[in-house]
Amino acid sequence: MPATLAALAKKHLYRRRRVVEGPAGRELVVEGRRLLNFCSNDYLGLAADPRVCAAFKAGVDRWGVGSGASHLVSGHTAAHQQLEVALADFTGRPRALLFGSGYAANVGALSALLGPRDQVFEDRLNHASLLDGGWLSRANFDWYAHADTADLASRLGAVQSERRKLIVSDGTFSMDGDLCPLDRLVDLARQHAAWLMIDDAHGFGVHGAQGCGVVDPARHDCSDVPVLVGTLGKAFGTAGAFVAGSETLIETLIQRSRHYIYTTAMPAAMAVATLESLRIALAEEWRRTRLAGHIARFRQGAAQLGLQLLPSATPIQPVIIGAAGATMDIGAALEARGVLVGAIRPPTVPAGTARLRITFSALHESADIDRLLAALAESTTT
Repeated sequence: MPATLAALAKKHLYRRRRVVEGPAGRELVVEGRRLLNFCSNDYLGLAADPRVCAAFKAGVDRWGVGSGASHLVSGHTAAHQQLEVALADFTGRPRALLFGSGYAANVGALSALLGPRDQVFEDRLNHASLLDGGWLSRANFDWYAHADTADLASRLGAVQSERRKLIVSDGTFSMDGDLCPLDRLVDLARQHAAWLMIDDAHGFGVHGAQGCGVVDPARHDCSDVPVLVGTLGKAFGTAGAFVAGSETLIETLIQRSRHYIYTTAMPAAMAVATLESLRIALAEEWRRTRLAGHIARFRQGAAQLGLQLLPSATPIQPVIIGAAGATMDIGAALEARGVLVGAIRPPTVPAGTARLRITFSALHESADIDRLLAALAESTTT
């Protein structure tokens, strides 16, 4: 074991935790230092919103701090039920089902829906939870080149089976910041009698009308995207996740998803807080407008600096560095200048594509973007 850890450190792949000493926000206090925060997924700035915090406190007063059991025993409260109904309405689907985390939702859904001799096709850059869920399902696993629908079509055409076929993709890819080719995926699923599962963890609250996400219910319903997954710990600022779909899908998950059946329900107070964050996300369009302005300002400035950006119009703006060691050095230089960004290395991203994963929040100000660009100019040239 010591040799394994030493090998990771030698390759600049050893991970260390920071101790944060305050709430999430545009700034973080990290081990005594105040840093400008460009590494959070709190896209709408709701994680410490006073209204969401007040709702959480009221939820604790009403429900306590723990649910006491799984949903199927005695842990499913009226607060959980109200949130599921609200999420179903938000996604334009008959029902939604809460899970403890996005990882649990993805692995739990895939393992419940697939089995031996079924076939699952996954985008090569899908989130680890989607890939793990596909492998653990015991279905025949195949992955296609990132966002390459021609490659997917070829692989679908090569399978001659009456068993279930499931296409799985992120909606917004968490490390590249690009969107899946949704319309083409829907077409291919229909042509090959396959199901389509979209994990829109980084899209809900950010994209579309009132933050409806990549899968707009005005355009795509359950027949187009039967399985829709979202998390609550990103744009909505709380914790947990959900799967939304048909009555049959949700009942199937309740009966068969081990990640739902055999785990304690999230605290009811968290459901109360999420109801408030969902209300705010729907009502306050200025948050998405401000995000779009930050993204445009950053991309213009980064292009002037000659930084290697990926084609992302989302709050996820990766700057490709390449080598893990150089990426860590630049991340440390930025931190020394009071700016905190994510330095992402393999195996999270493919070898040779280590990057700074810069993310924006509606809480950022224009001056923050300019300070980030100035720090990048200094840190990438020294």
